[in-house]
Amino acid sequence: MVHQTSDDDFAAIEQALKSYPGGASAQEILLALVTPLPLRTLQYRLKNLVGRKRILKEGGGRSARYRVAPIRSESDAAASNSQPLSDEPVVPISAAAAAIRDYIRRRPEARKPVGYDRAFLDVYRPNASWYLSEAERRHLAQVGRPQIAEQPAGTYAKQILSRLLIDLAWNSSRLEGNTYSLLDTKRLIELGEEAEGRGHLEAQMILNHKDAIEFLVATADEIGFNRYTVLNLHALLANNLLADLTAAGRLRYIAVGIERSAFHPLEVPQLIEECFDQILATAAAIDDPFEQAFFIMVQIPYLQPFDDVNKRVSRLAANIPLIKSNLSPLSFTDVPRQTYTEAVLGIYEMNKVDLLKDVFIWAYERSAARYAAVRQSLGEPDPFRLRHRVHLREIVSAVVRGGMNRKQAVAQIADWSKNKIDPDEQRRFIETAEAELMSLHEGNFARYQIRPSEFASWRKVWEVT
Repeated sequence: MVHQTSDDDFAAIEQALKSYPGGASAQEILLALVTPLPLRTLQYRLKNLVGRKRILKEGGGRSARYRVAPIRSESDAAASNSQPLSDEPVVPISAAAAAIRDYIRRRPEARKPVGYDRAFLDVYRPNASWYLSEAERRHLAQVGRPQIAEQPAGTYAKQILSRLLIDLAWNSSRLEGNTYSLLDTKRLIELGEEAEGRGHLEAQMILNHKDAIEFLVATADEIGFNRYTVLNLHALLANNLLADLTAAGRLRYIAVGIERSAFHPLEVPQLIEECFDQILATAAAIDDPFEQAFFIMVQIPYLQPFDDVNKRVSRLAANIPLIKSNLSPLSFTDVPRQTYTEAVLGIYEMNKVDLLKDVFIWAYERSAARYAAVRQSLGEPDPFRLRHRVHLREIVSAVVRGGMNRKQAVAQIADWSKNKIDPDEQRRFIETAEAELMSLHEGNFARYQIRPSEFASWRKVWEVT
């Protein structure tokens, strides 16, 4: 199989080069990249970028240095970006999926106009109908179940949260056409810094993903396929992105269209509401978490229950059963945007799931492998910290938001512990909370749901005492 790199991966190299205005060697670029690469892979991509005149190469051999090319005209940039990328990810697909792809690649006017067919939802029977075969579900369980003891819902996601926030926020936004690089996304989420030359809308989309992911992980024992979860998930993802501010978290009562599609979504508000409730009830009744996840990825976009942001809701909602069951989350790593779009259009226009299923399985295998490696690098979590994670987040957040210096923080933690923590564990809790405060820095405060401005104000007080 031929492996490819998305244009975001090439952009990550260009972003890394910006740290070296005078040029950088391949080794220096490797150190600046957020995601490590084998040297051979980097050299291949550098050659590709040089050939497309996106970067410049000076010298040769081990002394070769690379630097960002001068800004070109829009027409030049469009021409270079239109060239195929020879190592972009290729999702292996079945013959049935290939037939869907080939049909969707016809011009929209050459495809049959279709409307929403409720029978596609009505014929599905939880635990009797299956989009994923038994072998596929068994395979996903094998690759996605971490080797950990039985833990409360959301434990696994909490362990890898800092990485999940960046991965899922970036990839889901990228599938919507967001042009932030992985490095840009990391700086925005961890430091609150918007990328230069990018619109505020793109930053808002990524930050909305961050808030939505934190909501799912922090309330893992409360979320489910119900109105509370999915409407609030939409509200978080749509925050400050819709022309009608009241549309965030509200079902659609206006007509919408799908660009470059022969599909016409349902328009009757009462029917939209009925089908939405039916989707949630059906999903909630499915026993297998992978079937639940995929069912939501199929049915939510097909119904288009919201004014916009429907696919984003489906991608994050697909993680609900995975988070609750302590399975590897699905972050859509490396999923090609065109393939994903064609797969969703196959649902809209043909009611066929084969192409989206191939994308789902392929993406999940890559996500599971990634987070298995991440967790291995993290080591086993401290059971005491795990048990008191909510209390630790509460007291650390209170100290930071209160702008407390070291002396005030010590007193606050001691007083707080007397009222909240069992006497036998108070001493250790106080030591743990103080250690958490001492280890706070600009790259990890987001896990306490602290805003960059709050952290910056507190740090000024903390460092002078």
